[in-house]
Order: sequence, then structure tokens, then C-alpha cells
Amino acid sequence: MSKNGLYASSDPSLSMAWSRCFLEALSRRGHELTPCLVSVTGFADGVVTEDKDVRAALDACLDEAGHQLVEKVAKSIFPQALWRRANGDRYKLYKDYLTYLPDYVTMEPSKNGHGMYFARLIAFGTDPRTGQRVKHLPATAWSSDGNQIEFIIEHCQKGKRRAMLQAAVYDPVRDLTGAAQQGFPCLQHITFVPDFTDGTLALNAFYATQQLFVKAYGNWLGLCRLGEFVASQTGLRFSQLCCYTGIQKMDSAMRPKRGVLLDRLMALSRACIETENVDSLVGAKGCP
Repeated sequence: MSKNGLYASSDPSLSMAWSRCFLEALSRRGHELTPCLVSVTGFADGVVTEDKDVRAALDACLDEAGHQLVEKVAKSIFPQALWRRANGDRYKLYKDYLTYLPDYVTMEPSKNGHGMYFARLIAFGTDPRTGQRVKHLPATAWSSDGNQIEFIIEHCQKGKRRAMLQAAVYDPVRDLTGAAQQGFPCLQHITFVPDFTDGTLALNAFYATQQLFVKAYGNWLGLCRLGEFVASQTGLRFSQLCCYTGIQKMDSAMRPKRGVLLDRLMALSRACIETENVDSLVGAKGCP
């Protein structure tokens, strides 16, 4: 990686990837990595590899600063708990999520009023506040009611054109408004890349901007879970998350507070990226 220009890293765990990125950004003027490319390649039985101590220390810093914890950020991209309750029935997952969508918005209208990531992925033309179709997209625009993820699952087959396996989050009609501090969506686009020879599936994601301290860990966790979900439905094994961010940043109001908790997070982050001992790494199921 370079001190100037593109920051790029590849790590065998989510915690290593985030720790390396976090410490690098802290060392730079303005606390930005522009642009930033991160790859995560470590998965155990379909679960992304993490360091439970780094995750817990980050959550402690986030809580102290009044931000959402990692798990809450992650579920905006993929609702893992709802998927568990669906008992392997993805159609039930879709239905339940859309049933609850207006309630999710009501719970945090300042954050969710413009939409939610998973909703854009499985119901692109849906108003998150009402559950109704948005006016600028006719009912005939989608063969699957705007469910881009289901389209990808159905078309992820050997011999099919891989360019079909992509989904949009950004909607210019709804999002190109100039509204101050809209804050959504930072995630713009995702693509899936199957390798039928190896039986693997990779996910690529593009963010225009991303708040490294507040959102990145949870975002990457949610994307890994989304990738694991799609892989499980296509008979493949999820093998890699690759995330490109135009501006990976920590704005002044989006940085951790100085103190004991930050010191612990930094120490654990350094230890995470320096250790060769993978015994400290666990699947996400082992994290709080």
C-alpha cells in the first residue's frame, strides 16, 4: 500500500482488514484514504472470520460516542436474525422483511426515511415508509417486483452472462436531490462473481464515501453475510469480499473519543494485524 493515492489491502479476516485500514487512516492528515480498496478472504464454514476482542473494543468505542453498534449497521445490509427465523426459506425472508419495513423506518426515521439497503436490493421500487411502489417506476419495469437479489440467485448459473449478476442501490430520481445531509445511500452498487470451476462466489461493492469508524466494520460484515446468503442459495461457497470506497473517511464528528477505550481499540488493532496466530480469530457466531 502507498501513503499517497490508492490504499489497498487484502486480509484473511474482517477484523484484520478493518484494523489495518483504521490505523492507516488515523496516521494520515485529514484521516482519509482516497480511494480505498479492501479485500477480505477468510471464511470458516460460510462465516466470515473475525477477532472477537477487536469487535468488542470497537463496539465499546461506538457506544461511548453514541453511534450504532456493529451488529445494527450490519443488519441494514442483510438481516441475519430474520434469515435465521426464516429457517432457510428465502421467500419468507423477503416477505417478512417487507412486512416489517415501514416499522423499521418508524423506529429511526432520521436514518431510514430515505430507504434501507436490503430493501433497495429486494424491492428496488418500494417506498420504505409505505411499502408501496414509487411512482417513477412502472409496475411493468420489473419481472420480479424489484427483487434484484432473487434475480441474481436465479441467474447465477454456469453459461449465463456474469454481467447480469449485479444490483443497484443508488436511484437518481430519489437520491439526486441535493438534500443536505441525506446520508443515504453511501453504498452504490454490488456485483457477484461466481467461479463454477472452484465452486466459489465473490462479492464486489462500491461506496462513494464511507465513515470508517462509524460504519465500515458493520457494512463489511453485512456485505459478507449477504454474500454468504447468495452463495448458500446457489450451491456455491462464499470466498471473498472486495470493497472499493471513493473516500474512506472519519469526519470530525465521526471519530472515536480519545481515552482508555480508544487506546484499547488501537492496541488490539495493532496486535490483530501483527499476529501470525490465527487462534484468536473466530467465526462471526463467536462474536458478541
